[in-house]
Amino acid sequence: MTRKFSRFLLATVFVFSVAALAQTASADPGLPAAPSAASTPDPTVASTGNKIGTINIEQAIFASNEGQRDFEALSKKLEPKQTELKNMNDEVESLKKQLSTQGEKLNDDSRGALVKQVEDKQKRLERSVQDARDDAQTQQNEIAQRILQKMAPIIVKYAGDKGFGLIMDTSNPWPQGPVLWAGPSVDITKAIVDAYNAQSGVPAPARPMTAKPAATGTKPAAAPAATKPATTTPPPK
Repeated sequence: MTRKFSRFLLATVFVFSVAALAQTASADPGLPAAPSAASTPDPTVASTGNKIGTINIEQAIFASNEGQRDFEALSKKLEPKQTELKNMNDEVESLKKQLSTQGEKLNDDSRGALVKQVEDKQKRLERSVQDARDDAQTQQNEIAQRILQKMAPIIVKYAGDKGFGLIMDTSNPWPQGPVLWAGPSVDITKAIVDAYNAQSGVPAPARPMTAKPAATGTKPAAAPAATKPATTTPPPK
């Protein structure tokens, strides 16, 4: 992903067996209606194989043409909020600097008023950052769940066709995730992305993003860029 996309984080961790993937596509009431039974593979049939495979669900969602398109659109949508938060943070930092350099020269009333102004604006900034974080996370999760709902049957069909009985998610590296080690020969992420792109009909972006590496150890923060200022202690009277 670009640095802009590294500010986003999927809040839901996806760890499924082949059967659970099929159920996810239809059982979650918060997702759009599942594909019809005629187009959704029977998980009991699909899971008769005995091979174990891996997939980085998070990477697959971001790497799909649809994911790249929709997350790029979301990123552009959130740019005004990022600019607003930066301006608010700059204002707080400017007031802090003023308090630090001029505080001792001010009378008690003026210094107290400036301290209160810093505290009020900092609290407002912190609330705004949290609201922006929650909003961004909600919108990205909506995109991710929508794509997953359509991707799950493709995973089930591919796994069944290739003789897999279990697919493990590697989005979270061990020890946070369930997979200690797996060789590239059992990873089906690229195959699923290719199959999903072919079915979705969404063209590749002109400037495709770099998908999130499967073995990244540090999760990005789930918020538009903003610096949360530290509490300032006013100079002694």
